Amino acid sequence: MAQIRIENVRKEFGAFTAVQSSSFTVEDGEFFMLLGPSGCGKTTTLRMMAGLELPTSGKIYIDGEEVGMKPASKRDIAFVFQMFALYPHMNVGKNMSYPLISQGMPKADVKKRVLEVAQILGIDHILNKSVGGLSGGDRQRVALGRAIVREPKAFLMDEPLGALDAEFRERMAEELRALHDRMGATTVYVTHDQLEAMQMGDKIVVMNHGVVEQFGVPQDIYDWPATKFVANFIGSPPMNFLDFHGIIGSGFDAVDLAGCKISIPEMREGAEGDLTLGVRPEHIHFSDTSEYRGQVVATEYLGTDQIVTLETPNGEVKARIASSVAVAAGEIIGLEFDSRTLTVFSGPKGHALRSSANEKVLAHG
Repeated sequence: MAQIRIENVRKEFGAFTAVQSSSFTVEDGEFFMLLGPSGCGKTTTLRMMAGLELPTSGKIYIDGEEVGMKPASKRDIAFVFQMFALYPHMNVGKNMSYPLISQGMPKADVKKRVLEVAQILGIDHILNKSVGGLSGGDRQRVALGRAIVREPKAFLMDEPLGALDAEFRERMAEELRALHDRMGATTVYVTHDQLEAMQMGDKIVVMNHGVVEQFGVPQDIYDWPATKFVANFIGSPPMNFLDFHGIIGSGFDAVDLAGCKISIPEMREGAEGDLTLGVRPEHIHFSDTSEYRGQVVATEYLGTDQIVTLETPNGEVKARIASSVAVAAGEIIGLEFDSRTLTVFSGPKGHALRSSANEKVLAHG
């Protein structure tokens, strides 16, 4: 397995820029997620790693070797597609063995390798079956098996679970992560599903309009988003945004919302003008003594929890609270925020300002 390093990679299709000067490193053995909405450049980035697209500029290293202009056949990677891309006229065993036969491996060794991988994936009992009659989950296992038998330096996966229904997706996500842990393989996985990325990834790159918005471990990206886009894209419900106009400076530990003083982590940089205070739904608490208040608009029952939507002087917020708390539409409720978890965003792109809580994460990402 191998480290993959992307340095200032850019991809243009005529006048359209799909990827803008992206840089990040996939460490040896990591399960690495490329996350973002459709059209953000994540699949193009993956295809450049694979050699299916060549970068307009920048460098790509696999296992220390610069491969940016090398074809896919010279990179020793395995690509798993969303739509399986199996050979319909071959049975399961022949689909899995085809890459090895193409490489000239002796038949005895091919048979042994295919059986070993099929047993790992739990498909050894269907090696003689036609792929056409298989379920979506089994076909995806066959596609994975065909990639695994090659023992490449890295696995690149383009939304491999996207064609499965919700139940199969959840099960296959667990199996895929367990398989990765067992093999210790370097894996780069493209998805638009933030829950899938948070569940499976060791590291996540969040992309938007061809730009890497943030890079880091899932918990850091959730707790300390680098931009308003990341804060809104990660989390269900996403982070709440309370807009206000004012000024804060280095050393400030509070902001003014509608005349109420709201404590925040001590700031390491300042800003003025149109600002936004970000707070996760689970970090909003109801309080009879709080001066900052909101009016209940709606409630959504989720079992042990409920999502309460409130209108405040600075915009609508959603609070995640215990379902045992009784609230009614139209009720005025005092709101308290967990000050240690708050983020202040500034600028036209909504960049997070450095504070005593997030400075290490933002410096890394």
